Amino acid sequence: MAAQRRNLMQSHQSWTDDLPLCQLCGVGTAPNCVYGPDGKGTQSHPNEDTHLRFRSEDGCSLYGVFNGYDGSRVASFASQCLTAELLLEQLSADHTDTDIRRILTQAFEAVEKSYLHTIDDALAEKANLSGYMLPHSEKVQERLKELEQEVSGGAMAIVALILNNKLYIANVGTNRALLCKTTSDGQNQFFQLGRPHSTDNDDELQRLAALGLDSARVRQAGQIAGQSSTRRLGDYRVKINYNDIDLLSAAKTRPIIAEPEILGSQSLDSVTGFLLLMSEGLIDALECAHGPEHVNKEIVAMVAAELAQQSTLEAAAQSVVDRVKRLHHDVYTSGRQRATFCSRHEDMTLLIRTLNYPLADGAQTPTQGGRIYPVSVPYSNSQSTSKTSVTLSLVMPSQSTLTNGTAAASTLEEGTPTPGSQSPTATLQSTNTQTQSSSSSSGDGSLFRQRGSQAAQPDETGRVPPYVDFTQFYRLWGGEHGDGQIARGGLGPE
Repeated sequence: MAAQRRNLMQSHQSWTDDLPLCQLCGVGTAPNCVYGPDGKGTQSHPNEDTHLRFRSEDGCSLYGVFNGYDGSRVASFASQCLTAELLLEQLSADHTDTDIRRILTQAFEAVEKSYLHTIDDALAEKANLSGYMLPHSEKVQERLKELEQEVSGGAMAIVALILNNKLYIANVGTNRALLCKTTSDGQNQFFQLGRPHSTDNDDELQRLAALGLDSARVRQAGQIAGQSSTRRLGDYRVKINYNDIDLLSAAKTRPIIAEPEILGSQSLDSVTGFLLLMSEGLIDALECAHGPEHVNKEIVAMVAAELAQQSTLEAAAQSVVDRVKRLHHDVYTSGRQRATFCSRHEDMTLLIRTLNYPLADGAQTPTQGGRIYPVSVPYSNSQSTSKTSVTLSLVMPSQSTLTNGTAAASTLEEGTPTPGSQSPTATLQSTNTQTQSSSSSSGDGSLFRQRGSQAAQPDETGRVPPYVDFTQFYRLWGGEHGDGQIARGGLGPE
C-alpha cells in the first residue's frame, strides 16, 4: 500500500480526477486581484488555491480547501497526496474516533515528509551552488533563482472528513470551517470549528513560548517569514532553516509545524444545514471590507440566500464568492475609511457541502414563488464613520417550512403582508467553539414585501406600472440639470 501511494505521488499526473466527485458539494473561486487608481483590477500571480471533494463508494466523504502561497506547488501536492493517504482503503466503518484522529494526523505527517522529500535534490544543488565563492556568475545566479522558485512556497489546509455520518475537521493554518444547522423553528445556528493557527492565537503562542521563543515578540511581529500562520505544510525556510530566521532562532526544536488540530466527532444525524470550508483569502477580503466582527454571520447569510435562489450548489458557491469580491471592490472605490484596507485581495475559495438541505428549484425569483425572509446583517466596524447597515434577504420556499429536512405545511398567509403585521424572519445564531455567542435580528420587512401573486399586465405601450415611484428623483434631477421636466408617470425620460 505504501509503495502504491509513493508511485502515485511520484508520477505527476492528476490521478484524483478519476475519483467520484461528491454531488452534495459546490465550490466557488476567484483569483487574486490588485486594484489600480482607476478601480480596475489585475491578477498579480497565478491562482494558488486548490480544493478536493470526493465521496467514496463506502460512504466516506473527504473535502478540503488548500491556500497556497509563493506558488501552487505545495497546495496541489497536498491535495493529491492527502487523498492518497486517506481514500485508498485506510478508513473503514469499524474505526473508532481515536483511530480516525490517528489516521488523519498520520496522513498530514506523510504529506509533509513526502513533499520535503521531493525537493531534497533541489535543496542539495542549491546549497552546493551557494557555496561557491562570490560573486556568482550570471549563469549560476539564474540557476539559483530557478531552484529557489522550485523549493519555496507552502500551504495552509482545512480538511473535512465524514465517516459513519460523523464530521471530523483537520486544520493546519488560517483557513476556516463553519457548520450551520437549521433548527426546527427556522433559525440558522452556526459554529466556527476551531481557531486559526496564527500569531494572535494564545494557544499557539504558548506552544511557541514552550520552545524558547519570545511570544510577545511573535505577536507584535504578526508574521513569520511572510505569513501569519504558525502551522503550515511545506515552506522549507521555516522547517529546515528556521535557525537562520531571527524571530525563530531561539527555538529548541522546529517551531512551525504541519501537525493538524483535529476536531470531532460531530454527529450529523438529523442535521439539516450546510458545512462551509473557506480559504484565508475569502475571509480576509470580507474582513477588510466590513471589519472582522460579523464575518461568519455575513457568510452564512449569503450562503443561505444563494441556496434559496440557485438551482445548483456550484452556482450558489460561485455567487457567494462573486458577492464578496464585489463588496470588497465597492469599498475600495468608495474612498471611505476602510478603502485603505481593500487595495488588493488574495485568491478566494468557498466549498459548500449541504446536509439534508434543499436547493431552490431554479424557477423561483426574489419576487415570484417564494416568501422573503429578511436577515439583518450589520456591516459595521469601529473605524467606519458610516452607521449604515445592510440587509440581506433569504428567499425561502413559500409552500412549506423546513424542519430537519422535511417539509411541513406553512401556516403563513400567502400574498402581501398587511401594514402593521410582523413579517417572518430567519434568525442567525452564532456559536464559536472557543467563545460562544448568539445573536438574532429582524426587520419590519417593508423593503422586502412580496408583490401580489398576479403579475402586473402591460399597458398599450408595452410597459407595466412601476413598483417604485421615481417622480421625486427625476424632479431633483431636472432641477440639478436645468431642464425642469418631470418624467411622465415616474418612469424616467423617454
